[in-house]
Amino acid sequence: MSDACAENGLRSVEAAKQMLIDSINPITETEIIPLSQACGRVLAAPVLSALNLPPCDNSAMDGYALCGESERYTLMGKSLAGHPFAGTLEPGQATRITTGAAVPAGADRVQMQENCTLEGDQLTMSRPAKPGENIRRRGEDVHTGQSLIPVGAKIKVPHIALLAAAGVAEVTVLRKLKAALLSIGDELKPLGTPASELGDGDIYDSNRIALYAALEQLDVDILDLGCYPDQPEEIREAFIHARNNADFVITSGGVSVGEADYTKTVLQELGEIDFWKLAIKPGKPFAFGRLPKTNGETLFFGLPGNPVSAIVTLYQLVVPALEKLRGTSEQYRQPPVQLRARLLNGIRKKPGRTDYQRGFTYRDGDGIQVVETRGIQGSHILSGFASANCFVVLPREGGDCETGDWVTVEPFTAPLK
Repeated sequence: MSDACAENGLRSVEAAKQMLIDSINPITETEIIPLSQACGRVLAAPVLSALNLPPCDNSAMDGYALCGESERYTLMGKSLAGHPFAGTLEPGQATRITTGAAVPAGADRVQMQENCTLEGDQLTMSRPAKPGENIRRRGEDVHTGQSLIPVGAKIKVPHIALLAAAGVAEVTVLRKLKAALLSIGDELKPLGTPASELGDGDIYDSNRIALYAALEQLDVDILDLGCYPDQPEEIREAFIHARNNADFVITSGGVSVGEADYTKTVLQELGEIDFWKLAIKPGKPFAFGRLPKTNGETLFFGLPGNPVSAIVTLYQLVVPALEKLRGTSEQYRQPPVQLRARLLNGIRKKPGRTDYQRGFTYRDGDGIQVVETRGIQGSHILSGFASANCFVVLPREGGDCETGDWVTVEPFTAPLK
């Protein structure tokens, strides 16, 4: 892979993200699933409405359906939801009608019941109703044959509501992505190991657990391969198993210069892997590549080992790449939502890397968007990250920020929200 986009040995976040997206081909395999299970999946085939929505003119509220304009109407019956009035109204006639009920033939307006007085079968009202008032027109929402949602859209709850209203029981979607997740390192110990049994330099295998939780929110099937020691044969077997059973592999650690030589050697034997240095803080080391297999290839993402760095690079780089891989038509093209906020504390920064500081943003009593950083900003400090709700995004060539400066904040979305 070319490193032509790197500047001074560091590739910009924007260039790295674009290179990832441009180099990925979406999956194409599909499956048919019940609509109730489709939320979060990517639509793979057109869905056309078989009917108009609403299917008939109906009332927007409880009241009386009226024919024409008159000072007094004669009540002829009622139209209830599911039980329409069978006849046709003539001028000066009315029916009782409930919300959602079909407007009777001949009726051209609906008067809300609060404006009406009924004495026997004679109806009067405190003010006249205008033609078309309180009537929902047939097909004003959706017409027969209309495409309900675009192919490539990630199906959301409002989509489910629309499809269900149109009588759609099942949809064709792209299959779920399959992720392989593993850790490598003699120093990593499983959760549940008593702290008293940790040797000097030992740490808990925490990154894999956090990445597993993040991938679950991204609605992928996860093959958790666990943790492997720094043994080349075991590492090779793990990557071969991951390659053959997943669309992409994620590891953390072992992508900095001089680290985990076995990991690098095995990856380069099995495929095409490039180790990048990114102009991002936290998270400078990053690896990306492909592991060829008989029926295609498996993508590889190697994240930094520091826990905050691993999560930041997953969020900023891997998630957009996975949106492209899973076949969404728009998600990976959309920039993250960003706001301008007034800084409540000073920030020290050296030019050279885009800095994603962890912060908490809110509107103050005057309605001004403000933000404050949370805790020490080291790549190993998780406590501040845990209480944050946004990134404070400091531009690559920017320097120190002072209290009261306006800065860019990026509120957390899945998988951080």
